[in-house]
Amino acid sequence: MSSDLVDRVRHRLAGSGVEVTPATVADAVRAEAGGVVGDTDVLDALRLLQQEFVGAGPLEPLLRDPATTDVLVCGPNEVWVDRGGGLSRVPGVRFADEDAVRRLAQRLALAAGRRLDDAQPFVDGWLPATAGAGAATVGSVRLHAVLPPIAADGTCLSLRVLRPTTHDLDSLLRLGTFEPATAFLLRSVVRARLAFLVVGGTGSGKTTLLGTLLGCVSHQERVVCVEDAGELNPDHPHVVRLVARPPNVEGVGEVTLRALVRQALRMRPDRLVVGEVRGAEVIDLLSCLNTGHDGGAGTLHANSPEEVPARLEALAALGGLPRAALHSQLAAALQLVMHMRREPDGRRVLGAIGVLERDGDWVRVTPAWTRSAGWGPGRDRLGALLEARGVSPGC
Repeated sequence: MSSDLVDRVRHRLAGSGVEVTPATVADAVRAEAGGVVGDTDVLDALRLLQQEFVGAGPLEPLLRDPATTDVLVCGPNEVWVDRGGGLSRVPGVRFADEDAVRRLAQRLALAAGRRLDDAQPFVDGWLPATAGAGAATVGSVRLHAVLPPIAADGTCLSLRVLRPTTHDLDSLLRLGTFEPATAFLLRSVVRARLAFLVVGGTGSGKTTLLGTLLGCVSHQERVVCVEDAGELNPDHPHVVRLVARPPNVEGVGEVTLRALVRQALRMRPDRLVVGEVRGAEVIDLLSCLNTGHDGGAGTLHANSPEEVPARLEALAALGGLPRAALHSQLAAALQLVMHMRREPDGRRVLGAIGVLERDGDWVRVTPAWTRSAGWGPGRDRLGALLEARGVSPGC
């Protein structure tokens, strides 16, 4: 089949607004070829155009690989994948040209309910989970794309795959995330209903640890999770999951995390969890943790436990909460910070546990335990918090 005919069929399908199926592709091929076309040409068109119009095109096999966490495209011949051990180039996956990368980025943006064109040359959104016959389910995918000339070397496409997984403390213990004594301590923290944040960088295992700890919550308690994407999947019989929604292409219909936190408070939660604290919703979370909702939790991007107060200050400022008020709320609302990190070999480990303490008018995080040095100066404070709730600290 000639490239000219493929281009004409492509434009016909793109402009028709109909769902791309084998039947619609075949009809388009025959229409553009004048009605006389062989079966081989139809099959060639199906193979080429289904790759472009269905799923993530040539990236689909990478996304369906259960080991894949990230797929990055820097150009037609620049496709990279992270399967848990760092990025590696995939020479066998390529696009026909720059226009093919751009078309895929725009189609995925449309699937995410977002706009991507010269007037809006970048996009950040979520693609829904999909599954194919005989293939692994692709979880929610976070999409980010930038078009030229903002992206100087061509369209850049970043896809991060979020596959809901269920772990328990024993499985993380086998993976080397922490030692047996630390596992006992984590169970004690959950039983004592201490409020905590799991912090770390992107891909460090924050959500995995949080979901695992939620699985340790008593089955008599109701857990309400608020998330940007449905990533948390704790092994617990009574979990309610509320997922935020971005605005559609007309810019309406947005449901924010902050709005969902407020709704969650009306749902009789025993534990309120925010999948990732990233904005003004931190104010509502701290407020509810100060009104009888013990044992709340969330995740936060931070380089270390000690940086958490400053990070929360910045987020609270987005909602107009002054620094002094934030620290006053923080001192009463949260007790612990757990720091996850990713090792050079790809392993995700618990690197530190810190306790929040008053230091005059401000709150600081004192190391209670670190992976490298063991118990720290916050050990006694952590033990006192657990004993005050009638739980043995085991430390």
